[in-house]
Amino acid sequence: MVRAAVLPAVGAPLEITGIELPAPGPGQVRVRLAAAGVCHSDLSLSNGTMRLPVPAVLGHEGAGTVVSAGEGVTHVAPGDGVVLNWAPSCGRCHHCSIGEVWLCADALTGAGRVHAVTEDGTELHPGLNVAAFAEETVVPANCVLPVPDGVPLTDAALLGCAVLTGYGAVHHCAQVREGESVVVFGVGGVGLATLQSARIAGAAAVIAVDISPEKEELARRAGATEYVVASDLTAKEIRRLTDGRGADVAIECVGRAATIRTAWDSTRRGGRTTVVGIGGKDQQVMFNALELFHWGRTLSGCVYGNSNPAEDLPVLAEHIRAGRLDLGALVTERIGIEGIPAAFDTMLAGRGGRALVVF
Repeated sequence: MVRAAVLPAVGAPLEITGIELPAPGPGQVRVRLAAAGVCHSDLSLSNGTMRLPVPAVLGHEGAGTVVSAGEGVTHVAPGDGVVLNWAPSCGRCHHCSIGEVWLCADALTGAGRVHAVTEDGTELHPGLNVAAFAEETVVPANCVLPVPDGVPLTDAALLGCAVLTGYGAVHHCAQVREGESVVVFGVGGVGLATLQSARIAGAAAVIAVDISPEKEELARRAGATEYVVASDLTAKEIRRLTDGRGADVAIECVGRAATIRTAWDSTRRGGRTTVVGIGGKDQQVMFNALELFHWGRTLSGCVYGNSNPAEDLPVLAEHIRAGRLDLGALVTERIGIEGIPAAFDTMLAGRGGRALVVF
């Protein structure tokens, strides 16, 4: 029996309770968690913005140590440190065949399996495949990747979502070039990783936007050269900071229609607007046909940073070893498993960066 954060139903409060995990079967791995990040996607699952089977053990950004492995698992062994990969590539679907592994058609099919049971026998699903809000988890072998050399195991949890997403948004989706101006909307865990990645890419101006004035120091430590408290005049202020043109690249990490529209309005003519945040289907963004022609901007969605974790983790590890990427700077609070519900409240209030559950 291990402790876990269970979502009993959509909209219900999380429950910290004991669960019973099965032994790993063929092609499965049991992992003892070292740490798990509390991400806005977990909140989106809990409130129904993202629809996956419940009741479920939430948590998808984590790292830990392999306890045991089932038949046929060869790339990791007991005692190995691993990063959880919540969106594994099947290698067979159309998207995987053309190299778009972040859009794998079967990436989330594992969320429908029975993962564990509660003490009263209730069957639980693994939220976003990996059920990281637990002391231990059992996952398919393709949901674990070896922790790169030189990366502390606890910090490595952040690689599983926030860093891959933020880095990929900058380098794969927006393809930020040296000397460009970048504005990042939302200074949470993903936003902080995006700011650091824009700095790594050589952006000349890195502007952070958030509703909270208290996040300015956090944003500047991550690489922001300017900080703007969000208001009705945000787009005008971004143009003022970019010689009247607007930013070359705007990256939205919030997932709200109004913020996406402001990011678009803050982008220069011919620039790129990238949407990372996950919004609800009721969040409607409006454009008129003439402005789409006139501004010539590119608007693109970004899933998991358009990343291939197997290829990107070694690159990120090199940035970490070289001191260019600081995982610890993303963490604003270290908590125990009992602190996860309060961390959800903090996210809802728009405070803090990344809360890290340390087991």
